[in-house]
Amino acid sequence: MAEKTNANIGFEKELWDAACVLWGHIPASEYRNIIIGLIFLRYISCSFEECQKKIIHQLKDDGETDEEYIKAELEEKDNYLEHSVFFVPTVARWSLIAEMAHDVKIGKTIDDAMRAIEDENLSLKGVLPKHYANEELDKTVLGKVVDIFTNIDMTEHGHSKDLLGRTYEYCLAKFAEKEGKGGGEFYTPESIVKTLVAILKPFENCRVYDPCCGSGGMFVQSSEFIRAHANKRSSGDEIDPQDLISVYGQEANPDTWKMAKINMAIRGIDANLGESHANTYTRDLHKTLRANFILANPPFNNHPFPIKELKDDPRFRTKEQGGYGLPPEGNANFAWIEHMIYHLAPGGKIGLVLANGALSSQTNGEGDIRKNIIEDDLIEGIVALPTQLFYSVTIPATLWFITRDKAQTGKTLFIDARKMGYMVDRKHRDFTEEDIQMLADTFEAFQNGTLEDMKGFCKVATTEEIAKQDYILTPGRYVGIEEQKDDGEPFEEKMDRLTSELSEMFQKSHELEDEIRRKLGAIGYEV
Repeated sequence: MAEKTNANIGFEKELWDAACVLWGHIPASEYRNIIIGLIFLRYISCSFEECQKKIIHQLKDDGETDEEYIKAELEEKDNYLEHSVFFVPTVARWSLIAEMAHDVKIGKTIDDAMRAIEDENLSLKGVLPKHYANEELDKTVLGKVVDIFTNIDMTEHGHSKDLLGRTYEYCLAKFAEKEGKGGGEFYTPESIVKTLVAILKPFENCRVYDPCCGSGGMFVQSSEFIRAHANKRSSGDEIDPQDLISVYGQEANPDTWKMAKINMAIRGIDANLGESHANTYTRDLHKTLRANFILANPPFNNHPFPIKELKDDPRFRTKEQGGYGLPPEGNANFAWIEHMIYHLAPGGKIGLVLANGALSSQTNGEGDIRKNIIEDDLIEGIVALPTQLFYSVTIPATLWFITRDKAQTGKTLFIDARKMGYMVDRKHRDFTEEDIQMLADTFEAFQNGTLEDMKGFCKVATTEEIAKQDYILTPGRYVGIEEQKDDGEPFEEKMDRLTSELSEMFQKSHELEDEIRRKLGAIGYEV
């Protein structure tokens, strides 16, 4: 049986490949906004049309036959709000966009549609892209892209919300890949987010928070996890995750904040992302929040911490003040950790991604902060990740799991997952669903007290053992090297065999070298 992977294939890729007719006509960052805007516009129209059908069906079931009354009800905004669907005014409906696809005014038509949607839905005010009338954008090419979206047959590919939600996520991944380092500002690879969620297991009646939420991927996967597990336990109608969780986020980059707002709208997630973008350190939008689950992928290493402005901030107290220490000015790794701990509810859990340097750094007081957090018994687990999981950085990264009121007090789980995953292509690695489940099962066994150490993979260490390692959290120090299986072949015989094979390889190498010299000489090149 083939392993299930996180690779997106089929419809999403077809749409991406087709939409790439725009590629080369505009800059990458602008291309992203244009495609994302069209995905949203198509989605919001499809949802509106589906809701219209439900309204008509309900009215006729109630015995209503007056066509004029039915038409009036279809334009009543409250009827859509009842179904948690955005109201789409006439000028913004996809039928008009499709009709205007090959008109020279198609760009203005789309911009007008975006403004009309914002006017009718204040939560989207100032969020939607409005660059389609730009003179530099080839309107013939734009019309071709509109045709691609028009020709989507929703019934062949599933429910429109799921379909376009998946497409949005897929396109974000592709944008991150194309934009390289800049792409990491808005996208965390899906398999990493799934791993965090699978280990944390956010269930119902919880508050989920991401202080550097990017495009909102943490919220999407949390919602999907809750939907899947809540509906397994339900024998009635499908449960809406929105009835079970509250979502809070913050993002400093204005374009990324807008992307998150659009992503949440497509997914139907009612997230509190603040009224605008804002720096989490200097303008904490959720000061009183105490979250049950915090998931984050903060900027690696080089995000400066404004120490002079925040010396008296309760999030960053010294040990004498009851905190863990003032983070250094030049590196915000521990500032992010302390911010998240401050916002953690009793019994709450944190899952975050950090560069490996945070595991062992002793400079600028970072070692003392890490020691204080460990001695407060907050570190539940550390997972060393393989390289090439991220589009934006190549430096090694680690998953940290921080928990108040741990199930296994005085103990920390270390996992070395550097050999897990598979290469999607020459540059990018990914986890399979089985990899993710294995990591989640390992954590669950640890929490239940049934986990056995596995040399080279996992180790449960006490706080005393960590102290002996100078409070360094590098998993390799604890899990050791995987034991090699004895194949039964005596050492002397194995060495004779291997040296013989090596000698044969050397001989073939020389023969190949001579052949290359002869062929180059035949065309006048001597080596």
